[in-house]
Amino acid sequence: MNFNSDLELRPLSLDDEKAHADFVSEMMKVDKKIIPSSAEIKEKDGSFKNWLKRKNDESKGVGIPNDRVPATMLFLFRKGDPKILGAVHIRHKLNEKLLLMGGNIGYGVVPSERRKGYADFMLKEALKFCKKLGLKRALITCDKTNIGSAKTIQKNGGFLENELCEDGILKQRYWIEL
Repeated sequence: MNFNSDLELRPLSLDDEKAHADFVSEMMKVDKKIIPSSAEIKEKDGSFKNWLKRKNDESKGVGIPNDRVPATMLFLFRKGDPKILGAVHIRHKLNEKLLLMGGNIGYGVVPSERRKGYADFMLKEALKFCKKLGLKRALITCDKTNIGSAKTIQKNGGFLENELCEDGILKQRYWIEL
């Protein structure tokens, strides 16, 4: 498959509400959580429209709480297909918390589409995005037990700095030079 011509990574629009609901449903059914967690609608009213506005504002650095950073949320689609294959959350900079855990890039692929190279595609595109932001390197973390993610990070130039424990889960911290 020629990923460059068959796939698109983009923000969502109001027309993508059902696709987003299906993405969330599949993640919750299989993983019991949404990956990346920032793809979850957390508005008090559960409004997709308000969530989209918040995501758009976050990408511009508007109205962000003090403990958060500007970030861009993008979703992966096959061109011409409304199904969301995955999502990537790109944080424009790091605060103290993200420097320890979380990093610049978080991504996830829906369970039915895993092991097809989509995580690799999203990470490559996210790294290009980080470079355009002026970052010199990007931090990506994953659970030590997530061998697939670790391999994807390493394939893209990630070098393991260390491992830290968060809530009883061993996390690996990888840096990628841009």
